[in-house]
Amino acid sequence: MGAALVRQLCAQGYSVAAVARRRELLDALAEDAGGGPGRVLAYAHDVNSIDEIPGIFESIVHDLGGLDFYVYAAGVMPGVGPEEYDTEKDLAMVDVNLGGAIAWTNPVARYFHSQRAGTIVGIGSIAGDRGRKGAPVYGATKAALATYLESLRNRLAERAVRVVTIKPGMIETPMTEHLDKLVMPISAEKAAKDILKVSRGRLWNERHVPLRWLGVSMIIRSIPSFLFRRTNI
Repeated sequence: MGAALVRQLCAQGYSVAAVARRRELLDALAEDAGGGPGRVLAYAHDVNSIDEIPGIFESIVHDLGGLDFYVYAAGVMPGVGPEEYDTEKDLAMVDVNLGGAIAWTNPVARYFHSQRAGTIVGIGSIAGDRGRKGAPVYGATKAALATYLESLRNRLAERAVRVVTIKPGMIETPMTEHLDKLVMPISAEKAAKDILKVSRGRLWNERHVPLRWLGVSMIIRSIPSFLFRRTNI
């Protein structure tokens, strides 16, 4: 989704800073997307390298000549067996899905707070709406991310800074390739289009993508716990 967002923003004429771990894929994205009216500035970075973030963020703001729109889309979701309790794998999800989000979003929030403008977008998941037995820690990281973003939204509202939480359903990305079957999937390009539309509007501060997943979420959240634990949702 991150790559799709970069391509669409660049095609619309925006200057975009793209941050990703794998330099070869990042450079290929910059070359591909840079053919449009906009431009792409590439920064190779692993979100686990927390100490690098302040310097990279300062470089991004300087190189772009400012910043008014930010998306945190990094995430990992390794396969988890029904009888697997792998602390190393679980903490890796916490580090990327939550720790990385906080480490990157805090300096952005501080910057937007100072300039009294800007939009922060965090990519959560419908998986964070309930405690699913199939992915305990992945869902927990997305639930925590949603709470963190809501807190920022409330804190930054008086500074005219918008904070949007996106909760995708099933999206066709490399992260979901290991799943046996995707339910009502959409492409990353379609998801990116919806995310940009929601982020630019004023109707939604939190939105499932595509919107049909909101109804699914409402049904899932209404199921009593003693029944929900018997499901394989």
